[in-house]
Amino acid sequence: MQEDDFIRSDGRKPNELRKIEFETGIAANATGSVLVSFGNTKVICAACVEKKVPSWLKSAVPPKGWISAEYSMLPYSTLSRKQRASSSGKQDGRSVEIQRLIGRSLRAIADLEKIPETTLWLDCDVLQADGGTRTASISGAYVAAKIAVAKALSEGTLDADPFTDSVAAVSVGIHNGRCLLDLPYSEDVDAEVDSNIVMTGSGKFVEIQSTGEESTFDSGQLLELISLAKSGIEKISALQQEAINKALENFPSQKKEQATV
Repeated sequence: MQEDDFIRSDGRKPNELRKIEFETGIAANATGSVLVSFGNTKVICAACVEKKVPSWLKSAVPPKGWISAEYSMLPYSTLSRKQRASSSGKQDGRSVEIQRLIGRSLRAIADLEKIPETTLWLDCDVLQADGGTRTASISGAYVAAKIAVAKALSEGTLDADPFTDSVAAVSVGIHNGRCLLDLPYSEDVDAEVDSNIVMTGSGKFVEIQSTGEESTFDSGQLLELISLAKSGIEKISALQQEAINKALENFPSQKKEQATV
């Protein structure tokens, strides 16, 4: 990985994350919730447990549950007002792509047979967008989901924790020839290469999205981007577990153990 004395416009080194925070318990009516901040990007992630599954899963043998996500950017989350999907009459393609990514990222680390005939809904609403909304949403959705599972276990709504690992995501990219970690909008908008990487806490990949924006990149640069992402996700994973542990302090100890990877 390249090392130099370059300092980015926000004062970070190329391999530094923005300030990342997970504030749990943000939505009282959700089974689990968190306000996740990646710098100035802020997303509310809420998880709800529903005792039903999509119709195509009802006849699954053995019975299985499902994990699904919805993603939206609130009108005031961007510099210019963003029209609500309900006003335009349809979701934009980007939102559909992102919510599918969130859902499959959580399903990648779940044994759905442990939550038969149950859907875990993940709602991710962007309050403020400054780059990395999809990576913040995935990272926050996992925290909300783990808290929801712990609460459902304590209440007897679920019999087992479906999660076998943790999952987090971070953006990386090439900007002015340098590989950078966790890009804000000012860097992302002009990046030659834009990447979003999703990994498990055990270091396995869920998804790698890398695109040359009117540019190309070689295998060495890709490996450097992956290395940057891995180092960032290790730190994010630690922050996730810290937030989950803090949220579960008042839960019965046996339930807390079941809810911790």
